[in-house]
Amino acid sequence: MSISAAFFVQAQDISVIRNSVDVYSNAPMIGSSKFNAMAGSNGALGGDGTSLMTNPAGIGVAIAGDISGTLSVINNKNTASLAGSSIDYNINKANIGNVNGVATFQLMTESPWKFINVAANISTTSIENYIESPGNSDISIAKNLVDQDGNNVVGNLSYLGHAYNRYGTQTQFNIGVGANYNNAVYFGASINMHGVDMEQYDSAILGLDLDNSVTTFDKQYTPYSEKSSGFSGSLGVIGKVSNQLRLGASIETPTWWTIDRAYRDYYDGGDGIYYDNFVEDRTFRSPMKATLSGAFVPNKNFAINVDYTLGLTKPRYKVQGPAESELNAVFNDNYKNLSEIKVGAEYRIKALRLRGGYSYASSPFDSTTISSFSNTGTVSDNNYSNFILGDRNTIGAGIGYDFGKFYIDAAYQNITSEYKNPFLAGYEFDNYNTGYYSGDFDVTTPSSVVSDVKNVRNNFFLTLGWKF
Repeated sequence: MSISAAFFVQAQDISVIRNSVDVYSNAPMIGSSKFNAMAGSNGALGGDGTSLMTNPAGIGVAIAGDISGTLSVINNKNTASLAGSSIDYNINKANIGNVNGVATFQLMTESPWKFINVAANISTTSIENYIESPGNSDISIAKNLVDQDGNNVVGNLSYLGHAYNRYGTQTQFNIGVGANYNNAVYFGASINMHGVDMEQYDSAILGLDLDNSVTTFDKQYTPYSEKSSGFSGSLGVIGKVSNQLRLGASIETPTWWTIDRAYRDYYDGGDGIYYDNFVEDRTFRSPMKATLSGAFVPNKNFAINVDYTLGLTKPRYKVQGPAESELNAVFNDNYKNLSEIKVGAEYRIKALRLRGGYSYASSPFDSTTISSFSNTGTVSDNNYSNFILGDRNTIGAGIGYDFGKFYIDAAYQNITSEYKNPFLAGYEFDNYNTGYYSGDFDVTTPSSVVSDVKNVRNNFFLTLGWKF
């Protein structure tokens, strides 16, 4: 990593970098219970509307109409650790996470084209996230101040705690068409529409030794809110190598996002800190993705599928000023292309369905060297892996029962990730300060505090479906 990129990482609000990847580029979406139990692995199997999230050619595999709705119950737990202390925080959410359907149209002709099918899928998930890091009074920042008598004094601000707090919802709507050619090759295409409604906070608690006061400080340009919409397109194909082996491939274009953003800009008015509210729009392009899939179906009772997804490009903002240039520099120097492997299987015992799956997604960032505080308060350059976001492991399990026209499925997912969580750093230039602000003064340090975060998500799903 270059020195300039290390500077940009600390000059920017880390939450913007995290959300660019975690929300706008690589968020796993909720499918049906079957989809979730198999960790989203269905790229060469297909058969229902959730295929639109992996390989739209799976729509062409369907030979009967299908519609389902899924109730999702999400538990999101963050444990942030620093200097021997830890803070846990749990978020629980329940909503209708997925609705999808397929309509099949059998072609009554002598042509080898057997079916033309259409499908729709809508997924909704909470992106609420709260990371509270413990304080460490050995970390202190010196600040030149003026006392009530007009004398110049030096105060020391001890670090007592920090929180990233995000609220919001993400939606994805897919609509597509699939075709069956001679029951051997399947083609598909889809249009994907995305939406995000989000608020982000970044706050630190600091204690001043001059009067023993404790004050909450907000990061420059926070809180901010974003209402965003985006679109992408997908193309896919599945081919039967034999009656038992299927191979699939799909490609998804970048998602082109339009982001309407409102934020606070703090400044020193001479007699205290003030802020103005500003609005702006941004244009963001997420990475293009390709997925290769293989499925083995030895009989009607068992199927196993493997998907491998690779990012082909990097995230990028349209440059409208220094902020977008800095963000692009971070992605150019630090971002690793998405790499994810998913394995899912289903076993049938008459009307009973047993399912399981596993997914591994690599960290989206290279190891990064930044200036940071140790637990004893000293400052040095340190290298961190799993920086900002870490590897993600997903384990899924599920059960279902087919009543004929109706079916019911249930699933459980455990998703874990561990990463290094930097905060507090900022820079001060002429008329430019990316530090933290209270109502009285700003605090700026070029060094980060870095906590360890373990994120665990325990998700439960219940699907009701109807075949027609």
